[in-house]
Amino acid sequence: MTHYQPGILATPVPPQARHLFFTLESAADLPAALERLARMADGDTAVVGLGESLVHALDRRIDGLRAFPALGGAGVDVPSSQHALWCWLRGDDRGELLHRSRALEAALAPALRLVQATEAFRYKTGHDLTGYEDGTENPQDEDAVQAAIASAIPGGSFAAVQHWTHDLDRFAALPQQEQDHIMGRRKSDNEELEDAPESAHVKRTAQESFSPEAFVVRRSMPWTEGGQAGLLFLAFGHTLDAYEAQMRRMAGLEDGIVDALFRFSRPTTGGYYWCPPMSEGRLDLRAVR
Repeated sequence: MTHYQPGILATPVPPQARHLFFTLESAADLPAALERLARMADGDTAVVGLGESLVHALDRRIDGLRAFPALGGAGVDVPSSQHALWCWLRGDDRGELLHRSRALEAALAPALRLVQATEAFRYKTGHDLTGYEDGTENPQDEDAVQAAIASAIPGGSFAAVQHWTHDLDRFAALPQQEQDHIMGRRKSDNEELEDAPESAHVKRTAQESFSPEAFVVRRSMPWTEGGQAGLLFLAFGHTLDAYEAQMRRMAGLEDGIVDALFRFSRPTTGGYYWCPPMSEGRLDLRAVR
């Protein structure tokens, strides 16, 4: 039986996670490396996404998969840092995640080389480090399946992954009402503000306000490293179009209004990935063989 990777829709997100980003080093060694990956990744404790360059190296094509586009709005930049492979390791123990990432790194060599690893974590019950709830408008149950899971290759899904780096000092210095107007919600009770400005994040990304509607399933988690911190944004969709429509509007490319999030946060990476389905408990990679 073919099915989607269960970690895509599992809730809540785990207490700990580790995001791994790989670059392609040897196309000749890639088939053997992917066979090892298929045996190791269960789609639950390890969700896997393939980048366009990896698929092309196998002389294959996945309809709808493309590289993340660099975007420029009014005073804002949305960079692309596309990688060949992304793995989202999920669990409860940071040490265990480290050992699992080391095992994956060894299994994928010499075809793929780890170039970035980011530890992420759940804050409160699913909040951004600003203290606001994240993913409030996520589709639920069957609506989530419809939003996140593709039908062209049954069980497949597309993922958009970004690091957002917050200036938490700058945000904390703002009056509470101004913080609420940036988000479009009250921090105290998570209620949406009818009188929020058009630049409020909630209004910029209202999924039902796009044509066609732009529903995605968000699985973002905070991250911190050294003196930096922010949100590792992760969204799954049955296509990449819904996420891209939201990002273009946030950057002001649709109507000239830039999302107020850019007042204290900036995206520093961006990648698109295709998440293969599962079959009999392992990754089903027939589409790229």
